[in-house]
Amino acid sequence: MTDQKYSAYFVTIVAVFITSLIVANIIAVNLVSIAGLVVPAAIIIFPISYIAGDVLTEVYGFQRARQVIWLGFVCNLLAVIAICGAQVLPGAAFWDAQPAYERILGFTPRLLAASFIAYLVGSFANAATLSRMKVLTRGHWLWSRTIGSTIVGEGLDSLVFITIAFWGTIPAAGMLSAIITQWSFKVAYETLATPITYAVIGFLKQREGMDVFDENVMLSPVPFSR
Repeated sequence: MTDQKYSAYFVTIVAVFITSLIVANIIAVNLVSIAGLVVPAAIIIFPISYIAGDVLTEVYGFQRARQVIWLGFVCNLLAVIAICGAQVLPGAAFWDAQPAYERILGFTPRLLAASFIAYLVGSFANAATLSRMKVLTRGHWLWSRTIGSTIVGEGLDSLVFITIAFWGTIPAAGMLSAIITQWSFKVAYETLATPITYAVIGFLKQREGMDVFDENVMLSPVPFSR
């Protein structure tokens, strides 16, 4: 795509993608119990970033999606820097909630590395899978690529994050259980959201007048590659 104008619809999807990503990282520290399963609270919003990523790739193509994935990475990094910076600033004399702030919003280098690497691996795998499946299916069976790309992307995201974050600290069986639990929940989330995804994609294709097929696009995460 050579036209570099960004419509209000595109900007809205980008905003949803980045907001979901940043909020998920902030609330991930809160562990909740859903149907007897203990999962990070981020699981209620993080899959929305994958749904938005599916919409971006399906309507606007892999190259636009790649721009947004890297933009999300930079915005998330900025948010982490700001949160950490606020943590090291000297507190006011009457401020008695510093330990609570550090407990909830503090980041460890290992968890940060796990989060950032998992995000990049999962997001690019999701976009590349959907892009390639769209070409192979000639644009038919949208459900197969939104769900199929989520199986690949969210699977890799869960695998990379849990492995890097908890290797050597919890038993292998516990890690495997956590990976499968998060993966299954996220795929189920995407599957249930399929009607909404269909509606949004159909609306955007009609309003934007585009339906990009990445026939000759190199599915590389490297920015500016074709």
